[in-house]
Amino acid sequence: MWFFTRESLHHQACARKQAERRRKIESLSSDYSCSPSVLEAKIHSLSISDLVTECHSGSLQPTSVLKVYAKKALQCHKATNCIADVMFEEASAVASNWDANSCTRQQEDIDRDTMQRAPSLMGVPISIKGKNLSNVHILWTFLAMTLLNVGLPARTSSAMVRLLQDTGALLHVKTTVPTGLLSLETMSDLFGRTTNPYDNGRTAGASTGGGAALVAGGGSKIEIGTDIAGSVRIPAHFCGLWSLKSSSGRFPAWGNRTSMPGLDSIPLVVSPLAGSLCDLREFCERVIQANPWRYDHTCVPLPWRTVNLQENGRKLKVGVIWDDGVIPPTPACKRALLMAVAALEKQGHEIFDFSPPKIHEGLQIGYQLLFSDGGLQITTALQQGEAVSPATKAILDLMSLPRPIKKILSCFIHSNDPLSSQLYDTLHAKTALQDRENVVARDLYRAEWHRRWTELGLDFILTVPIAFPAPANNESVKTTLMSAGYTFLFNLAMTHVDRSQDQLPENFFVTEQYKRLSLAGKGAYSVYDANKMHGLPVGIQVVGKKLEEEKVLEGMRIIENALRDIGTVFVNKTVY
Repeated sequence: MWFFTRESLHHQACARKQAERRRKIESLSSDYSCSPSVLEAKIHSLSISDLVTECHSGSLQPTSVLKVYAKKALQCHKATNCIADVMFEEASAVASNWDANSCTRQQEDIDRDTMQRAPSLMGVPISIKGKNLSNVHILWTFLAMTLLNVGLPARTSSAMVRLLQDTGALLHVKTTVPTGLLSLETMSDLFGRTTNPYDNGRTAGASTGGGAALVAGGGSKIEIGTDIAGSVRIPAHFCGLWSLKSSSGRFPAWGNRTSMPGLDSIPLVVSPLAGSLCDLREFCERVIQANPWRYDHTCVPLPWRTVNLQENGRKLKVGVIWDDGVIPPTPACKRALLMAVAALEKQGHEIFDFSPPKIHEGLQIGYQLLFSDGGLQITTALQQGEAVSPATKAILDLMSLPRPIKKILSCFIHSNDPLSSQLYDTLHAKTALQDRENVVARDLYRAEWHRRWTELGLDFILTVPIAFPAPANNESVKTTLMSAGYTFLFNLAMTHVDRSQDQLPENFFVTEQYKRLSLAGKGAYSVYDANKMHGLPVGIQVVGKKLEEEKVLEGMRIIENALRDIGTVFVNKTVY
């Protein structure tokens, strides 16, 4: 008689899922392994707007577009392990249907109104973050956790997936996510580790790291991710992409799975990643013009609004946050912010240092709300023996400690590191009353932000997405989740790490500046090495007000143009 432990069942389930993915890829036609032709390279270079226009006119067939991006996606996966599920056959069936419609239109005299009513994302290859729900016949839903996901098909399509299908998008792959999602690295027992396309010894970020690696490598036009504390913005920063954390209710989110269902105090929002700012803006406009509130009852019925921030020579008023009070930006990230400020100042925009409400206090409130269950929703979904990333494990281990022990640890480190001391003291399961008190504290904190923003008449705030470029694999335990302070509160890739400009001061680790850092700051700086990070992308974060996506995208365009005027043009490296 054979006896199986829960741990062995977990590993067997992982092996089955990996074998299933491998069989799908190996069974694909040999055409997918051929190098792209000159014509295919030209198709790959088209913007979203050009792709849709050519597919509408019939001069380009969606099946041809799909073939190009399928090839690229497989190249990306071979290099970074970024694909969780391959759906080329299903996407090909959809593309063939649009091909037939294109042939019909080619034979007709198409008027302008007919073209405007045509599917607005026709022929655009779009990948889906591994946790998003989708049609049972197309995608399998998972959170990289075997107990919840292996062998369980989604029962229905999410609102976003249905919108994309109706607008003609080609959903060709599902991308990898970390176990339980909350992580700075994309790794799981289910699919292994996803690496950075610029350097496979480094992380692509998380939890949308698989999608970021795919888009950065040219395997998808858009990745549909989600963001709660930086899950699209940090991977965009690490992989040289453009992203937008949307306001809650602006993009359809109904039907998406999360590792923390019911967490309304810090809403999870659907957010895209793109290889260019032009494509990011085009995608956002086309999604909102598709009336997403018809698909999702939680969406705000707010049409797309054209924004011109420089009408009649108007200048922007921009505040800059140089330091979140927890981890100051490393030299490469600070230089990126300095470049943006210099470019805007040269154009006459008003730039000044902004003193926000204490960011570490907002971070403390946020973490208490995020883990008000004591981490139970994640830990109870894990199989015996199932691993999470080092940083996630550190948080879960901390919350599992008895409160008296955490009290002692808090007192022990308070004099040297009051920020970490407070975290030790507050990270535990909350009663319903305590949770409501934290919601009140959150709202008071938001009100103070609003007051300062309004009094100064700000258009935007600029800051870094995170304090450092992409760290090496397994180093997230040193950076900790405390490093997400810049993104947890609240989107533009623009330069690369330069070993000649971005070195730490000589003997930095024995200076008073280093000694004054918190434990989280010292851990983060321990992973920074300008020589080893040379060539990695770094970005800045453009922060706007709620439901002002159009204004934020316009601000990003102004900053990009300002940087171009001073000779700084960031081009994402399509690696493969």
